[in-house]
Amino acid sequence: MALLTDLQPAALRQAFSRFPSGVAALCAVIDGQPQGLVASSFTVGVSMDPPLVMFAVQNTSRTWPVLRSAARIGVSVLGSGHEGVCRQIASKDGDRFTGLELHTDESGSLFLDRAALWLECSVENEVPAGDHCVVLLRVHGHASHDDAHEPLVFHGSAFRHLSVPEFA
Repeated sequence: MALLTDLQPAALRQAFSRFPSGVAALCAVIDGQPQGLVASSFTVGVSMDPPLVMFAVQNTSRTWPVLRSAARIGVSVLGSGHEGVCRQIASKDGDRFTGLELHTDESGSLFLDRAALWLECSVENEVPAGDHCVVLLRVHGHASHDDAHEPLVFHGSAFRHLSVPEFA
């Protein structure tokens, strides 16, 4: 198989879509209003000491400049029941949090109900990376939810579901 040399954004987006990833919502309450974005570039376990996770955000994001000002950001790793939630928060129009089941704490971190994992984070560092910025987040607390849905997976530019085989 020959390697393709078409490095235009559309071709790269299609190529990169072949790598499955989880999806996370990064949210906080800022000036009394919920703010948030979704990222399929979210990565856990970047470092255990100090505890760091990361994600990449487009330089053109209108939400990140607002969200980065939060003292703490709630990261909710989304489950298979969150497809609509993901689309709603990613929308550029309307109230992106209407009707969502949300949890907040005294730090202003905002979490989505039924997420597989919650992480309370602060911005540790931002590194320019072409048309994106790689953001390192320091983890200050976490909560796992055993009753959460299976993970929401983004692959081939579509949401996918993992299934656990049933053994007889």
